[in-house]
Amino acid sequence: MIKIMFVCLGNICRSPMAEFVLKDMVNKKGLSNEFYIKSSATSYEEIGNDIYCGARDKLIQKNIPFTKRKATRLTPEDYNKYDFIIGMEEANIRDIKRIVGEDKENKIYKLLDFSNNPRDIADPWYTGNFEVTYYDIVEGCHAFLESLDKKRKESVHLMNA
Repeated sequence: MIKIMFVCLGNICRSPMAEFVLKDMVNKKGLSNEFYIKSSATSYEEIGNDIYCGARDKLIQKNIPFTKRKATRLTPEDYNKYDFIIGMEEANIRDIKRIVGEDKENKIYKLLDFSNNPRDIADPWYTGNFEVTYYDIVEGCHAFLESLDKKRKESVHLMNA
């Protein structure tokens, strides 16, 4: 099972959107039982709050299923629990490393670093543009799944060589 933790500042906009977008993608591929996907925050500001209405409304608009949830904060122990800890922007990456320590096992990534156009995903809490954020997350999640598939095919090829 591949364990993924998406992380943003408050865990009410970007990281839960990424969580539910990726869950929807793997579900549609029939791979739900191969993934464990969660999200968390680097700050304490929104702990206990549900997904923000702008993010929730965008998921509804795009027919992405989601569940009621409460924002949680990333913990140092999460580093050992997850295979990938994926932030949305460079500030998230710095904060993730501050919380979990050194990335000795190369588990920490920025979501759009998997894409052909690496960049930060803007926080829609500040920009108000949930549409751009949604499409950036979709791009990143597709690229992430493609990178996993490529690694899987390479390891199968090496085993058969």
